[in-house]
Amino acid sequence: MFVTHLSLADFRSYPSVELALTPGVTTFTGANGQGKTNLIEAVDYLATLGSHRVASEVPLIRHTAERAIVRARVQAGLDDTRQLLLEVELIPGRQNRASLNRAPLRRPRELLGALRTVVFSPEDLALVKGDPSERRRFIDELITTRWPRMAGVRADYDRVLRQRSTLLKSLSGRSRAIPDGAAATLEVWDESLAGFGAELVHARVRTLADLAPHVVRSYTAIAPANNDARLDYRSAIGPGPETSVEELRARLILAMGERRSDEIARGVCLVGPHRDDIVLGLGELPAKGYASHGESWSFALALKLGSFDLLRADAVEPVLILDDVFAELDQVRRERLAGMIAEAEQVLITAAVAEDVPTVLGGRRFQVGDGRVSELEGVSDAGS
Repeated sequence: MFVTHLSLADFRSYPSVELALTPGVTTFTGANGQGKTNLIEAVDYLATLGSHRVASEVPLIRHTAERAIVRARVQAGLDDTRQLLLEVELIPGRQNRASLNRAPLRRPRELLGALRTVVFSPEDLALVKGDPSERRRFIDELITTRWPRMAGVRADYDRVLRQRSTLLKSLSGRSRAIPDGAAATLEVWDESLAGFGAELVHARVRTLADLAPHVVRSYTAIAPANNDARLDYRSAIGPGPETSVEELRARLILAMGERRSDEIARGVCLVGPHRDDIVLGLGELPAKGYASHGESWSFALALKLGSFDLLRADAVEPVLILDDVFAELDQVRRERLAGMIAEAEQVLITAAVAEDVPTVLGGRRFQVGDGRVSELEGVSDAGS
């Protein structure tokens, strides 16, 4: 799977861009703030309907513009010439519009699965050093990439979580029994939260079990020492790879019942996958708080390379995106990373300094600056 053409209108800093892409390695170089990351962010947005840089979509729309359009033509594979045309129109204050082969879709998330990407960027250091929410987001994005229908499960879980949290907040501080009506409503939300939550936990645990050996191999290949990497799913309901969805649902219901008084007293949901974490370890110690800066970078990179290998094992060839990564790695890790990504169908790289990217990678190189994207070695502009 690879992108053959990228078209932008009023996306980030670009009034307009038409960029032809090819399989293999493509590197975008340019000073910071010139727009090179905007290009690969647009590709990833079509795959995930989100940005790896910001939570809100407002910054994705060029200043003073009313809307932005991201469009890409995607080819199924090197030996499969079938192509899809993906398009998303970002509209502030309204639901975005999406189309596939110019046919409108009811909801943008119906586009998920048409293009798959794996992105590694400096922000991913938070996977090791940051809060559990960073690691939950990582695993949730991966399960959605593997099984696009999980986007709906995640959305339903978040909706029920908000509604249940609102009810608990309204009941917080009560010293006596809650009204019968509120109790009945809470039981309804318990059932819904447990149902969607069980599906989410099951997908997470299954994916983590599949992912772990790939991460271990990637970390061993990248890190010159202390390369015994571990990943464990931490949850109050003790899920395992063989635990069924129905069993997980029953455990969530039981746990909510046991924590009912605490939840009402505090006015928050204390049970569910929104409280879980993925514990990363090196040897006998947790990576967070003990890993060096280089080890943390290696672990974060191994998580993304492991994700890439897992998707390939699922018979998917995702686009691999490395956003300003090589500058953060020492020479040994740069060379090891270059060797590991050589077989990817398409790799998109950004770098402020061209010399940071190992020459062994070769491929096409573009210079980005002043709103223009120009291929080096005399190739004409790709921007306008």
